Amino acid sequence: MDNYAGIDVSLEQSSVCIVDATGKILREAKVASEPEALVDFFRQLGLLVVRIGLEAGPLSQWLHAGLSAAGFDVVLLETRHVKAALSAMVVKTDRKDARGIAQLLRMGWFRPVHRKSMDAQEMRALLVGRKLLQSKLRDVEFSIRGILRGFGLKVGEVSKGRFAARVQDRAHA
Repeated sequence: MDNYAGIDVSLEQSSVCIVDATGKILREAKVASEPEALVDFFRQLGLLVVRIGLEAGPLSQWLHAGLSAAGFDVVLLETRHVKAALSAMVVKTDRKDARGIAQLLRMGWFRPVHRKSMDAQEMRALLVGRKLLQSKLRDVEFSIRGILRGFGLKVGEVSKGRFAARVQDRAHA
């Protein structure tokens, strides 16, 4: 009989629920949110799981890659679709979300999303980090301009490479 696993990913511990083809809950557990821990859990389960589902999120790509590399059929589920499907639940818990994800897999009521390649994830991380640094640099520059203005010193327009020298010139003038 086909069994399906839903994983509600959290930072430290993920909730896992395994259901059979009829929707009966076979097993529920909390497992560390690490690929190795999840792989060990599924290998020691004693049940054949035909598909594992994770709601797309920050840790999901990493967990998906680890589970896929271990030979499991894993699918990332589109977040808005999962939210809409599980919105009927009155009380939302990680455990109930894992149950809902397992049921969505069983019934085929999900939209898979593409997992970005490691190269794409690395490039995105570099671009996000670069944008953060640029933003912080601009914030510091504006703060220095504001502090100096309190002393009647106006920095004016200056290129990024000449900012420090201009500040020193104004401070010593």
